[in-house]
Amino acid sequence: MYPVSLVYGLVVRIRNFLFDHEMLKSEEFDIPVIAVGNITVGGTGKTPTVEYLIYLLRNKYTIAVLSRGYKRKTKGFILADENASVENIGDEPYQIFLKFPDITVAVDEKRVHGIHTLLKSEKKIDLILLDDAFQHRYVKPDLSILLIDYTQPFLGDHYLPLGRLRDNPEERHRAEILLVTKTPKTVKPIDMRIIATDLALKPYQSLFFSAIEYKGLMPVFENEIFALDTETLKSKKYAILIVTGIGNPTPIIDYCKSLTEEISVLSYNDHYQYTQKDIEKITKEFYSSDLNNKIIVTTEKDAVRLRRLRFSDEQVKKSLFYYPIEMSILNNDKAELDKLIHYFIEKRNEQYRFLTSKKKY
Repeated sequence: MYPVSLVYGLVVRIRNFLFDHEMLKSEEFDIPVIAVGNITVGGTGKTPTVEYLIYLLRNKYTIAVLSRGYKRKTKGFILADENASVENIGDEPYQIFLKFPDITVAVDEKRVHGIHTLLKSEKKIDLILLDDAFQHRYVKPDLSILLIDYTQPFLGDHYLPLGRLRDNPEERHRAEILLVTKTPKTVKPIDMRIIATDLALKPYQSLFFSAIEYKGLMPVFENEIFALDTETLKSKKYAILIVTGIGNPTPIIDYCKSLTEEISVLSYNDHYQYTQKDIEKITKEFYSSDLNNKIIVTTEKDAVRLRRLRFSDEQVKKSLFYYPIEMSILNNDKAELDKLIHYFIEKRNEQYRFLTSKKKY
């Protein structure tokens, strides 16, 4: 894999060189655009970060989320509506669409085309959030938020397919905000300082650390149990079967281990499309535990994929739960992060107002 990795890295560097020297063009838009992304494959917490931005901004701005819709079975621009599904827009956009019905969600593998199409639509849009778009340099965002997984740091890693890098680590200089995700709440200040030193931040860059907040377990399908709280799981001896198809299942596995010692795991590839055969395997694994109290735990992203399948065993269906998660900012830095995000949006709006006023004269 090493020679292939070298070729991949060379292509990445040439592409970035062409953009840096404007031989390939980046397009800027009249409304603020925020790009959220990473430089590695696998889950770094992009969806929780986009949801954090939605919660922060939706009362002030009319938001549209644009994603490429990874592993969807369609092509081109699609606007999420009552016919939306995992198959036609992808699991992460579909999750956001279900969670925030008051905002616009769209997918397009060509982000420039997607933004133009959104702006030509009848929908009023003040702000666009680009999901997984750090490498998509044809769009020039007003704010880039680069996510770094605390459990899988990219410095010293190799390019695909030998390692996890899909972009040059030096490209981190393009981000105004660097956000270290999945940070343990027990992290020591010295460890944070080491990360900050290794990243060699530029004067215009800000570094923040975030952790995953697990909420009460919610049923994947409607049942008589609305939610299971942490105390119930700890007070009664539960066996937990973890089923995941995400890039990095380590955090949810570690969290479940803090609740019980009776853990088993079925782990699949990121964005895995479950089949009826997988349901049979999950059912068999579920009944392999002799404990009376047992549940199946999955992620919110997996839940939207599992709902489309048929569970013939009602007990298994009733025992299937997912963990909603939210992102919390550590070190009491939430106010500073929120202020910084608003600053970049207002800065872009002021520039647009200035340029528009000049055109009048």
